[in-house]
Amino acid sequence: RSLVLASILSTAPSTAFHTAKNTPLVSNTLQSHSSQILQPLKMGFFDMISGGDAPLISPEKALPGRTQTMPNIKGYKHYITGKDLLEVPEGFEEAVFANGCFWGSEKGIWRLPEGIHSTAVGYCAGFTPNPTYEEACSGRTGHTEGVRVVYDPSKVSFVDILRWFWEAHDPCSGMGQGNDRGTQYRSGFYYFNEDQKRLIEASKEAYEKQLGKSITTEIAAADEYDQYGGLWYFGEVYHQQYLSKPGARPYCSAQPQGVSLAPFEEWAPEDLKEKYEPTLPEAFWKAHAPRKGCSVVNAPNEPIKVGDW
Repeated sequence: RSLVLASILSTAPSTAFHTAKNTPLVSNTLQSHSSQILQPLKMGFFDMISGGDAPLISPEKALPGRTQTMPNIKGYKHYITGKDLLEVPEGFEEAVFANGCFWGSEKGIWRLPEGIHSTAVGYCAGFTPNPTYEEACSGRTGHTEGVRVVYDPSKVSFVDILRWFWEAHDPCSGMGQGNDRGTQYRSGFYYFNEDQKRLIEASKEAYEKQLGKSITTEIAAADEYDQYGGLWYFGEVYHQQYLSKPGARPYCSAQPQGVSLAPFEEWAPEDLKEKYEPTLPEAFWKAHAPRKGCSVVNAPNEPIKVGDW
């Protein structure tokens, strides 16, 4: 993705950030991805000879970050839904996941037919407060590129979002997705309550059996990251709904496996079946499920119409 970003960032507006200690870190956080000041983590000798990836950085070695939040996010309206990105209406819920480059991951969710209030891209499950894109790409913050979904559970079930997550990437690929390698591309799903945890874990067990290989997806409680400032930090405005904007490059590194998650009734905990019954029919998935080759990048930007399956 570096060549794509080099051209994007060369025309993006400059934004100054400072560390939590109020010392300058970078004068232009939107500098070219291919000429970052920050150097990515290097693989050790054992990793290289074994064909592995660089490991996740430890919290004590992560960059210090800053107290300043991402500029221009407050008041920003979703490019497709028109909703305030920070708003969580009463009765609505959140889901946060990561499954490769966040451009395509976000688009797949905002296109769901009903119930999606907003989507956003950002950096999650790391140790550095308020990271920049360049910092996250260096591997020195511990974050992975993620998607935050604000949704109406009366119109779209959590398990529909969960199913899209599993089917839209290769959850067995360790620290990366496709050609994008590094801890910032690792797969993860982060739960906000016990129901979400049980559904994620149960679906993982089912999908792992279907794929016939070990799933490496990180599953963790959102509040585990409170000690590092929080689970979620919004990404730069130019990344938000990127694939829907004029001039966007249709890039996606995700590797959908072309395997449909087993029917909900076969893997869901018995006491959660009624509350979390899927809202999207199987006909929807036959028509619009993620296809091999990350087909979502070339799909229309508008949400799928109800009944268009």
